[in-house]
Amino acid sequence: MSTAIDDDLWSAVGDPTRRRMLDLLLAAGSGTSTSLSGQLPVSRQAVAKHLAVLERVGLTRATPSGRERRYQVDEAQLARAVAQLSSVGDAWDARLNRIKRIAETIERNKKN
Repeated sequence: MSTAIDDDLWSAVGDPTRRRMLDLLLAAGSGTSTSLSGQLPVSRQAVAKHLAVLERVGLTRATPSGRERRYQVDEAQLARAVAQLSSVGDAWDARLNRIKRIAETIERNKKN
């Protein structure tokens, strides 16, 4: 599993409506743009556009269901996103720890 940062993926999950959609899909197992629009403060058309973005980056996959498409979260791609987030978090933790050590050294040098 690659942990290289995927800008398109993070752009897609950067939107709070799309994150909420992922939460709803995970909780229900699947959903349509109609079912999701009933749970979100946006139109069905807006939901369909958000779902298209999520599908384009691989976070969801759709299967035909009558006149609509039923969306499910792609768990492998979600795991990849989680791994990327973990990787970014680890990198920032290391940077912040270096900054903390530098600040502590400066503070100690001021006292001497």
